[in-house]
Amino acid sequence: MSNIGQTAAIPATSSLLRLFLPEHLPATLMLAGGVMLYAVESYIMATIAPSIVRDIGGLALFSWVTSLFVAAAVLGSIFVAMRPRGIGLRAIYVIAALVFGVGSLIAAAAPSMPVVLVGRAVQGLGTGALAALGYAFIRFVYPEPLWTKASTLYAAIWGVATVIGPTLGGFFSAGSNWRYAFIVLVPLGLVMAVLAPRLLPEVEDDREQAKTPIAQIGLLLGAVLMVGTAGTIEVTAAKIGLIAASIAAVGGMLLIESRSPNRLLPSGAVSLSRPIARVYLTMLVMTVVLVSDVFIPYFLQVLHGVTPLVSGYLVALVALGWTFSAFLGGSLTGGRAQAAIVAGALIEAAATISLAVFLARDNPQAHMLFIVPAAVGMFMMGFGVGLGWAHLVAMVLTLVADSEQDKASAAIPTMSSLGGAFGAAFAGVIANGAGLVDPGGVAGALSAAYWLYLLMALPGVLAIGVSLSLRTG
Repeated sequence: MSNIGQTAAIPATSSLLRLFLPEHLPATLMLAGGVMLYAVESYIMATIAPSIVRDIGGLALFSWVTSLFVAAAVLGSIFVAMRPRGIGLRAIYVIAALVFGVGSLIAAAAPSMPVVLVGRAVQGLGTGALAALGYAFIRFVYPEPLWTKASTLYAAIWGVATVIGPTLGGFFSAGSNWRYAFIVLVPLGLVMAVLAPRLLPEVEDDREQAKTPIAQIGLLLGAVLMVGTAGTIEVTAAKIGLIAASIAAVGGMLLIESRSPNRLLPSGAVSLSRPIARVYLTMLVMTVVLVSDVFIPYFLQVLHGVTPLVSGYLVALVALGWTFSAFLGGSLTGGRAQAAIVAGALIEAAATISLAVFLARDNPQAHMLFIVPAAVGMFMMGFGVGLGWAHLVAMVLTLVADSEQDKASAAIPTMSSLGGAFGAAFAGVIANGAGLVDPGGVAGALSAAYWLYLLMALPGVLAIGVSLSLRTG
């Protein structure tokens, strides 16, 4: 009888709860903690950025607060794959956690905005590496049936961060208290750096010998910086020019990548005839669509009479949808997992179109007839991405050779960052072109909301087509 009870108490082989069994718990806490630092810090900064400008000035440099962080995070994730020989993943984890702490302290002590930017760049290096390490360690820490579950856990962390980040940021947003918002996570980073050598496994460096692809890295970082800047300036012509230049930089990077023996990405990642390339493209395009949610709080406040606080919590439905569907679809395998990817892309595109219908309404009295369907659309946008994301991650890890696993893992957060940067820039061009600033007001917001979510659904349609090819690839 006791054996039966013990067996029943052990979660099923592919259950998410197995991540928290004694043999996996230490590594789970460490890897989830790295993702948590990245996620929470991103949302904290979004909340306290106006307070920083009010306190120490630097409005002209405001756009670089995010752009430098994203570019540095991309560089940090790349470093995981391109680190010098002899430096293991566990050592990189310790370094990344310490770098995050140093960057946070620099930003906290900053007397001016340029110093804040330095701190943010250093933070980005650390958190970008920690995010990539979460994926790089999966194959060493868990058996293959749990790879999707680990990715599901990361999705849940981002959902939790949408509540923790703004709450912490709001708590420290008065006066000079924003400095404490940078300091509050430093102890966690230090604890993680101390515990990593004890709780994470020492793994073999099975990468191929290769030179660092300097040209590809430079072009990719240039693209991220240009498109990040494009997303924060008001002049439409300048936006379009920067986006075009960034697209050209990405094109140049892919061209060099296809011809160079020193690759930044795993083999086949730049050829759409190969499944791995289509997996990355699906990730990229779905992220492009998702970040159009950046304008949702503005439309809720201007068109629907919603308070800033309520609009912030409503837009958090996007992350909540991602988290919910990640748990719902995380146990699917085989053909059902592939179907979940397709269904997720379809749901995201349909939900985006629904926002063009229900969010683009002149509803100053905040009638629920429009707000409730719009809220459902927000939830379903995130739901669509979360439904297939963990399975896309698992496909990345199974489609490449062991010698290229670090490159493949590092490319996952890189694709997310690149998609987010391009998505925000595209959304800005569409919204401004549709009248958000000129004529502005309610009329401009109505036009901008309608055209933004109608046109941003088009990349979602592309994601549907590409994900369908994965079922036959």
